[in-house]
Amino acid sequence: MLLDTLKTLCALSGPSSYEGPVRDYLKARAQASGAACRVDGMGNLICEKKGATAAPGRLMLCAHMDEVGLIIKRITDEGYLKFACLGGIDRRVLIGKPVFLGKDRVPGVIGLKAIHLTTAEERKKVPKLEEFFIDIGAASREEAEKLTHLGDFAVFSDSIIEYGDQMLKAKAIDDRIGCAVMIELLEKDLPMDVTFAFTVQEEVGTRGAFGAAFSVTPEIALILEGTTASDSPTTDTHRRVCYPGRGPVVPYMDGGTVYDRKLFALLGDLAEEGHIPWQTKEYVSGGTDARAIQRTKTGVRVAAISAAVRYLHSPSSVASIRDFTNMEALASRFVEAIAAGRA
Repeated sequence: MLLDTLKTLCALSGPSSYEGPVRDYLKARAQASGAACRVDGMGNLICEKKGATAAPGRLMLCAHMDEVGLIIKRITDEGYLKFACLGGIDRRVLIGKPVFLGKDRVPGVIGLKAIHLTTAEERKKVPKLEEFFIDIGAASREEAEKLTHLGDFAVFSDSIIEYGDQMLKAKAIDDRIGCAVMIELLEKDLPMDVTFAFTVQEEVGTRGAFGAAFSVTPEIALILEGTTASDSPTTDTHRRVCYPGRGPVVPYMDGGTVYDRKLFALLGDLAEEGHIPWQTKEYVSGGTDARAIQRTKTGVRVAAISAAVRYLHSPSSVASIRDFTNMEALASRFVEAIAAGRA
């Protein structure tokens, strides 16, 4: 079931360049379904699944495995950990958040100078990243080094909650929803051969997708993603991007890509034919692995389907469970349409 798969994936630790646990889970399921899997030098998981019609290299589905996180860059004499961000994280969401470090999931808390010790001027500003630290309960550098090391990673706590009108709160919905949709499709009978690329390091510059696309050389690529909703009441109407609960997001353009016009139109037609609610971005923002894939070799036709996610790149991302189901349905119809020669 898609939701169960998504919850399992969101609970796994997999920040950029440390995607191993996510990759291992996906690889086991893909191989059990009969797909031929390989891991390239970057760490991308590339799975070839045979379908009813032979179509080598025709279609690639892509989703990134990595999430935003932190990387340890200094341990103080007092045992606190200084860090940098892996991916784009708003510093305002860091204060007081619980995290887990490394493969052993050492618990910690992101700390900052207490408000009682700040000046009136300091309280008007967002603290600089250099002011934050992770407290793992160590009393010295030596104690801390028994639990972690420079270059170790940290991820947000993996608390997952269903609430309200079929809403899900979790970390890493971006882009575990894309991975969940892909693995669910991969486990079904397909109308054509499809390559499934689970990529690495998207959050630090779509790095894995370039290598994956260069290797596969698809004619068409469908990117499955989580995208920023920006529909909060404090956001000006003209700057709102999309809305959770109104269906999958099919972008015509974002900050890195102008999508193939015929594929964009096809996705809209497929949604209408299948009575699937859908929307497009009302404000151009963000970017996906399409940026790297589109520019590979002689060029690749790209399209995308995304879930609208509130509070993206935070410990408390929120999205609609109905959108997840509709996202899978639209992606499935897209594969069928490509197999039928509609592109």
